[in-house]
Amino acid sequence: MKKTIIISAVILAGFTSLTAQVGMGKTSVDGDAILDFPLSNTGIILPMADALPTGNAASNGTFLLDKTDFRVKMRENDLWVSLSDPGSLTGTMPNASAETGGGVIIGAASSQAQGVLVLESTSKALVLPKVNNPVTNMKSPASGTICYDTVSKTIAVFDGSKWNFWK
Repeated sequence: MKKTIIISAVILAGFTSLTAQVGMGKTSVDGDAILDFPLSNTGIILPMADALPTGNAASNGTFLLDKTDFRVKMRENDLWVSLSDPGSLTGTMPNASAETGGGVIIGAASSQAQGVLVLESTSKALVLPKVNNPVTNMKSPASGTICYDTVSKTIAVFDGSKWNFWK
């Protein structure tokens, strides 16, 4: 009985010291990334919202594609900021399924943030998928695709009509 308690305590101590780092399509992460992608010709497709979340459901740092005006937006200082021109829903398929669950949280057991994917860390960041010139190399991007352009060294977002770049 005493051995079981000691073994359980050691295992629990080991779990609390783990750091959550995930490499997508690779065996290791670059630096201090919490979520890291390899160099490829793919990006992350942002969630499409029928209406902008408000109150506690809208955490600063949230990215989405607003279906009311087809703009990629980010929540900053409790306001929604447009990061693209009006686009379209090119290449998208509407999700007719009822949403279930609270999303996926990486880096913590729980989070106050609401989202389909929540990354929680005080010392790690998201490393976006890296693409050499997405305008040329991503043949059919979906609206809301986001990646890091290694050629222009900017964040690239496809709004459904054209690529938008941010420094």
